[in-house]
Amino acid sequence: MHCHSAFSFSIFLTSCSLSRFSFLAHRLQYLLRVAEPLPNSDRRGSMKLVTVIIKPFKLEDVREALSSIGIQGLTVTEVKGFGRQKGHAELYRGAEYSVNFLPKVKIDVAIADDQLDEVIDIVSKAAYTGKIGDGKIFVAELQRVIRIRTGEADEAAL
Repeated sequence: MHCHSAFSFSIFLTSCSLSRFSFLAHRLQYLLRVAEPLPNSDRRGSMKLVTVIIKPFKLEDVREALSSIGIQGLTVTEVKGFGRQKGHAELYRGAEYSVNFLPKVKIDVAIADDQLDEVIDIVSKAAYTGKIGDGKIFVAELQRVIRIRTGEADEAAL
């Protein structure tokens, strides 16, 4: 078992590259700044994460609809799934087979709380076909949003 004194710690620090120590100190300051509570902490939870699952051919309609109300940032993921639609049968080289998972598109968009009703309304209209499998809209509370480049937080980072 070794006993480390303050002297041995100071030797360790001087043996570290100064630039590495400077980088770590800068990074620590950044992380502490980001972790600070907001001055107006009652604003937390005033953002929503809206997740929309739709038919792939409706993606451009939904994107244009969101853009028309000023929503620019969104994440799109190609996914597979099923609900009441339950899949379908397809023909491949003369043989019929069952497809249990249907191709869908998942859109994630972070918004301010006061935009929620408008987003739900416009997405519902843009994604609507009237047929089974039109999709679903999920809404979740968003605790924090941080823009990595600037450190801006919450609604300022949307």
